[in-house]
This record gives sequence, C-alpha cells and structure tokens, in this order.
Amino acid sequence: MPRTNRFLREVELALAVAVLVTTAACSRNNVHAAGPTMPPPLVTAVPASTQDVPRYLDEIGRNAAFEAVTVTPQVSGRIVERHFQDGENLTRGQLLFVIDPRPYKAQVDSAQAALAQARAALDLAKIQFVRDQEVIGEKAISQQDYDTKKNAVDVDQAQVEAAQAALETAKINLDYCYIHSPIDGRAGARLVDVGNVVQPNTTSLLSIQRLDPIYANFTITEGDLPAVQRQMSSGLLKAAVRLPSDAENGTRSGRVEFLDNAVQNGTGTVNLRATISNSDHHFWPGQFVDVKLVLSTEKGAVLIPNQATQISQRGPFVYVVKSDDTAELRPVKLGQRQGDQVVVTEGVAPNERVVLAGQMLIRPGGKVRVDGSSTSAPASNASGKATQNPGGQS
Repeated sequence: MPRTNRFLREVELALAVAVLVTTAACSRNNVHAAGPTMPPPLVTAVPASTQDVPRYLDEIGRNAAFEAVTVTPQVSGRIVERHFQDGENLTRGQLLFVIDPRPYKAQVDSAQAALAQARAALDLAKIQFVRDQEVIGEKAISQQDYDTKKNAVDVDQAQVEAAQAALETAKINLDYCYIHSPIDGRAGARLVDVGNVVQPNTTSLLSIQRLDPIYANFTITEGDLPAVQRQMSSGLLKAAVRLPSDAENGTRSGRVEFLDNAVQNGTGTVNLRATISNSDHHFWPGQFVDVKLVLSTEKGAVLIPNQATQISQRGPFVYVVKSDDTAELRPVKLGQRQGDQVVVTEGVAPNERVVLAGQMLIRPGGKVRVDGSSTSAPASNASGKATQNPGGQS
C-alpha cells in the first residue's frame, strides 16, 4: 500500500508539471500573436510663415547687346595694319585698322596746291578790281570792263571756296584710312586680314558688341498688358533676371523701359525689354534667361516650404500637425512659388505646423512624433529671399 501511494503522488506531480508547461506555452503564443505595439512615426514639421511677397509674371527671355556695330570702311584700299586681337575689349576711339594712306595723302597735297592757286588768282583779281574802282568815276574805263573785273573777283572767290571744299574732302578721306572703334565693346572675330583690298560700305571688317549694360528681351501675353502698363506708367516696373544655371538667389534687377507699340499677330504677345547692369559680363548676348516681371506685392501671404506639398488625384495637400500631435490631411490651394517656398492661398493658417519630411509613414488622423529640433525653426528661406528673389510659378 505505501508503494501504491508513492506511485500516485508521482503521477499527480507529473500531471501538474505538464499543465504548467502547457499554460506557459499558450501564454507565449498569445504574446507572439498580438505583436509589439508600433510607436508613432517621427516627422519633421515647420510652422507656416507670413510675409509680403511679390506677384510676378514668369517669362523666358533672351539677352541682346546694348549696342552692336559692324565696322565697314569708308574708302577703298589695301589693309596695311591691324591693331587689336580677336575677342578683345575695345574702347571708343581705339585704332583698329589702317588702310594704305599714301594715295589719300597725295590727294590732300594736290588739293592744298589747288587751293593755293585759287587764292593767288583771287588776290590778283582783287588788285585789278581795286585799280578799276579808282578810275571808274573818271570814265577812264568802260562800265563793261568794270563789271568784268568785278565778276572775275566773284568767280575767283568761288574757285577758292571749291578748292577749300576739295581739300576738306581729301582730308576726310585720309582720316578714313585710320579706322577706330565707334563704341566701347567686345570685338568679335576679324573678318579681313592685313593685305586684303576693301571697298567702301560693302566689306565688313569687324563686329563689336557692347555688353555693359545688356538687354533682356522677352514677351508677355496681351491679357497681362493692362497690369504691365499700369506699372510702367508709375515707373515701378522691375524685372528679376537670371540664367537657368544660376541659383534661385542669383537674380539681377533690371529696369523695364521699353514696351512695344503693337501686339504681335498670331501669337498675341507684346515685346518688352529690360536693361541690366553687366559690368562682370555675367550675361552674354544670345543667352536664354529666366525673367520675373514683378507687378505688385501681396501683403501677409502665408508661406510653406515647397517640399511640404503633396499631390493626389484631388489636387495638392499637406499634412498639418495639430496641437494633440495628430496629423491631419489638409487640401490646399497654392499660389506662386517664392524661391524654395510657395504661397498657400487656402488651407493653412499662419504658424500651423506642416510636415516637411516623413509623410510616407503618416496615417491621417494618427499620432506622430515631431522632431523637436524642427518645430521652432522657421521654414527655409522664410525671411527676405522670397521678396528679393521670386522663384518659378507653381
């Protein structure tokens, strides 16, 4: 009997251990089935800012030289000297070419001799006329002889004047042998070399273009013409011009002083021109440029970083972090871009936090964790840059 009792106790103990093992295994399985709780996604958020921003037209333009001259000779002859290098920056009055001056120097000498001869003939005619004037009252000569002598003085005077004109023409032609730059500008490639014979007003010698200041030519639609005319009449029309390769803050301000007098047939556009300082030759004739034509200033516009905006089938939207750290999907209406930012005309209020990074992990209405270093920082480029450098249109 004692052996039987010991056996029963051993069986009971084994069953108790089996129950404990089974219970522990079930608990572990339940834990694995439930899974760990995921923390809210970490996002970067910045407050929407407000500032005055420009309203502008975004156009494509092309640079053109402020002055462009094609140098041509005024007299014929052989080129004997060249005094510049291709691509050189020239100054007004700088000597460029010399045409063989010897034939024209000979013409000057001949004209000077002819003038001296005409003056001598005039002096003799005057002396003879003075003598006749003294005796005409005494009837020593006839009236006809007197008139003839007087006419001879007039004819010789005309001969002197003609000789003076011929001498002046000869001197001008001699001066034309020395060809100078008519403007400050940059020389292109020479079109003739020393030894070539050139003809007046037909042979092109060189092209010169003035690069400072420089023009930016562009067009606007006829629908924008009234607003542009209003700004021009007040003298406030400015254009911000930059190369496509320049940074957003690399624009240069230009004065818009030319508005064409007609709308172009077929295109419905009007030509305008801005004048830009270009002392460092940053712009070059023929280059395409981005032109922002500033029309007015929008007061107190709401700005958010452009990268905070998302696009869906229903249009643009942003995620706004509410005071309880939940993310709300907010449809928005966007205005013009201002550098790295964009104007929000509807959907976001000033100082509301918009998600800048981490949007892919957000569940609308769900909790988020905001990076503490981002909430107090203003949106990038939120101060000043938008007003000074408007970016592309959204």
